[in-house]
Amino acid sequence: MENFVVSARKYRPSNFKSVVGQGHITTTLKNAIKNNHLAQAFLFCGPRGVGKTTCARILAKTINCQNLTADFEACNECDSCKAFNNNASFNVHELDAASNNSVDDIRNLVDQVRYAPQQGQYKVYIIDEVHMLSNQAFNAFLKTLEEPPKYAIFILATTEKHKIIPTILSRCQIFDFNRIQINDIAEHLRYIAGEEKIEAEEEALRLIATKADGALRDALSIFDLIVTYSAGVKLTYQETISNLHILDYDYYFKVVEGLLAGNISNLLLIFDEILKNGFDGHNFIVGLSEHLRDLMVCKDPATVELIQVSDGTKERYLEQSKLCGISFLLSALHICNQCDIQYKASKNQRLHVELALMKMAKIPQAIHLATVAQEESKKKA
Repeated sequence: MENFVVSARKYRPSNFKSVVGQGHITTTLKNAIKNNHLAQAFLFCGPRGVGKTTCARILAKTINCQNLTADFEACNECDSCKAFNNNASFNVHELDAASNNSVDDIRNLVDQVRYAPQQGQYKVYIIDEVHMLSNQAFNAFLKTLEEPPKYAIFILATTEKHKIIPTILSRCQIFDFNRIQINDIAEHLRYIAGEEKIEAEEEALRLIATKADGALRDALSIFDLIVTYSAGVKLTYQETISNLHILDYDYYFKVVEGLLAGNISNLLLIFDEILKNGFDGHNFIVGLSEHLRDLMVCKDPATVELIQVSDGTKERYLEQSKLCGISFLLSALHICNQCDIQYKASKNQRLHVELALMKMAKIPQAIHLATVAQEESKKKA
């Protein structure tokens, strides 16, 4: 039986072109290689799972490649690239600062820097989670980082830039990685599903991308989980929401229909069904706030693109937004926001959410009465 390799490793980018959603980083690094403007030390900052260590490894491989392509990518065919791909390169040293954060660990690293590479142009030192180094270790590293040998390049990676002392920051060329956009993650998942010959529904891939919160590695882990759950045949939206324990869009569309109709009994029954399915009242009210926000966004054609859903779901949002007035949406959002803020302090949390739903159900009637009163005052005037 063949050993399973998680998608995050199997489809890890091998060149700058295949890095997802970090074009501003990869373009700068390729231009630095092209123009021979490589800094002595780089600091890659950003949230987890966005490609910091991956870009560090690609940069290390590319600058030692013996046969760069026309667009300054690693060839993956020369001895240096093959050694790197097989984890057998003597020119690349990786250190995990989370478990090697003492002065002695940094001194050992500094001692290694003294020796020039036996083959290739550069020795590259990748230090992951560099913010975990102690202050003493940072200070022991300062001189080497400022004036390294011409063949040594340091690439530091961190998720917490604010924990790094200013004297280290001033010696590095800093690259800030972005959270990856939902569309980019969904597109990458679609590519992997195609490679693995898995049929996947568009809405399921977008849901996974949304749940990952900008981290591609998290998205790939969720993707593997759902594929295993569905026996690797077909990735459906229903199986995805069931496995991830996420409330379906349909619930929120039904709730807003109930609010517009002022049907309190129906709203209470829907909320009861949601609770019986094991969902938390707080998650429901937060999800309802997001749904109302998306309806607000759909009121203006210029902002429709701000909602990251499939075309079919976007049509449903557009249709429902036509039935909702701005006053209703703003008032409902205010009530949801207050319910969210006060939820944890409430002694009876179920009643707290039910009261919010009742208040929102009365908004259309209140708006109607206010409109009638305004028209009557105009007639008298």
